[in-house]
Amino acid sequence: MAGVKGIGPAAATAALGAVAVTEAVAGAYGRPPTAIGALVALAVVAPVALLRLWPATAALLSASAALSGLMISYPVAVAGTTALAVLYGVAGRRRPLGTAGALVLPFVGYAASPLSSNRPGGRSVALILLAVAALAAAAGATERLRDERNRHRAHERSSAASLMEYAARGERVRIARELHDVVAHHITMIALQADAARLATPGLPPDGARRLTAIGDTARIALTEMRRLLGVLREDVDAAPTLRPQPGLRQLNALLDEVRDAAVGSGVRLIVSGRVEPLDPGVELTAYRIVQEALTNARRHAPGAAVDVELHYRGDDLSVRVYDNGPGPASTGGRGHGLTGMRERAAMVGGQVTAGAAPGAGFLVEAVLPTKGATP
Repeated sequence: MAGVKGIGPAAATAALGAVAVTEAVAGAYGRPPTAIGALVALAVVAPVALLRLWPATAALLSASAALSGLMISYPVAVAGTTALAVLYGVAGRRRPLGTAGALVLPFVGYAASPLSSNRPGGRSVALILLAVAALAAAAGATERLRDERNRHRAHERSSAASLMEYAARGERVRIARELHDVVAHHITMIALQADAARLATPGLPPDGARRLTAIGDTARIALTEMRRLLGVLREDVDAAPTLRPQPGLRQLNALLDEVRDAAVGSGVRLIVSGRVEPLDPGVELTAYRIVQEALTNARRHAPGAAVDVELHYRGDDLSVRVYDNGPGPASTGGRGHGLTGMRERAAMVGGQVTAGAAPGAGFLVEAVLPTKGATP
């Protein structure tokens, strides 16, 4: 009925049924059937035509017609009761709860007034109509609240996904800035070695000299293009470049010393197992940043807790584990983008990061970083 613009076939049929029922009820009350009963029934059903534009007004008009019929001893028929239920349900669905509640007040007032007791069955019929209108309005309001809650949850999920994507992009930019120094060093060494081989090799054929020159020129062009690309990615293009080399696993002891000094009363241990060997600078930088972020999270969410940092060299990969004995995952509240940054860094070298409750108690961050033949 919500899409009715005028009194269509369904509403006309309901009105005719209401007339027939009204005549039967009027005869039971000892009143001769007249056109008044038909008019009352039609007045109760007719506001359905206004349902799309003004549901609250339509419900109030139908209620007024029903109460007017009760005052002259013409009870509402089944079709009128159905129309009231539809009108109040739609009004509760589309209007605020206070408005829907106010719409049932006419029935409350009539049922409580002495006027209803002066009519045969008037109070009983008024209570029935009150119950129908109240239940319909409550059902409509419940549906509206459920839809609003679903929309709110969908908006929250969309916002969270957008924030995670934004955090991931920001982390990729930071990774690009850090890896620039590592890659730039290797490309510079290629150019220098090519020039040194061309100049220091006696009796070098002209074709070999040209090839070495081309290698050096290509390396320098690649370095220039990489710096240009980094300038596009950087958020702070005008910032002064840092001259400090990017950290690696050899700087972990200094990092742990800083954590111990900042978190008085908490213990931080470094546990190394397996055959220690130098790794690709990008892998070492990734492992260092993962440990750094995990320690920051532990200090933020589990202050005072003891933290263990484990490095396990396993030949083809490096296992990095950082876990504390704090309250566990519940303390993080599910917020922050530290884990997103760790996963982005691990993915850059073909690894992966998992995080969750540690065995027994606390929080565990574990990363597995391939050291041979890694594919991002």
